[in-house]
Amino acid sequence: EREQQLEDMTRQLEVLNRVVRHDIRNEMAVILGYVETARSEVSDPDVSSYLERALQAGEHVVSITKAARDLMDVVTRSEPLELDAIPIKPILEEELAMIREANPAATVQTDGSIPDVDVQATELLDSVFRNLLTNAIDHNDRDEPTITVSTTRTGDQIQVSIADDGPGIPDEQKWTIFGKGESGLESQGTGIGLYLVESLIAQFEGDVWVEDNEPRGSVFVVELQIEEPNGR
Repeated sequence: EREQQLEDMTRQLEVLNRVVRHDIRNEMAVILGYVETARSEVSDPDVSSYLERALQAGEHVVSITKAARDLMDVVTRSEPLELDAIPIKPILEEELAMIREANPAATVQTDGSIPDVDVQATELLDSVFRNLLTNAIDHNDRDEPTITVSTTRTGDQIQVSIADDGPGIPDEQKWTIFGKGESGLESQGTGIGLYLVESLIAQFEGDVWVEDNEPRGSVFVVELQIEEPNGR
């Protein structure tokens, strides 16, 4: 009976996945198209400001649907994820380029070069960086936020740090913000994007945590296992 319940739940999640993947995103694309057109034709600064906020909110909805889609792909997967050797540099560089294009008012920079190494992960590694970068922008209280990405290699591990200059995260939320613990997505401060990040990193046999930035803001650190050429 329990197995039947799990099968029914999986089928329902698969249907929801299709709805999120196609229906909601397609409708949002139409809405954003009309808002963008209206914004370009309006001369009233107040109305233009309202449309700009509507556009930002719509784009945020799209980012949420992407995170929900990826999370449901992980949840409904019948077999364990098979880890591959994934090159981290092109994935991270592409996500940085996309976040810059989507947020022209933000400064998105790198501190040092990104190592050209492979890590143990899957094709969903891009979702990890996309959600952390988006989170750094969306929860920043500055009109022109600054995001700095740096990497540190130690032995067979690499750490990717995404630092922002936002309001920071209280110490009591640093552990629960990813949905860690029994409450999962119900944890205070947890968003679906951060829950997805923690879920994926756990499957990649890595780790993720948040630290304080100086003089203000947060630093999200992702630690991944490097896949050596000999398959170690």
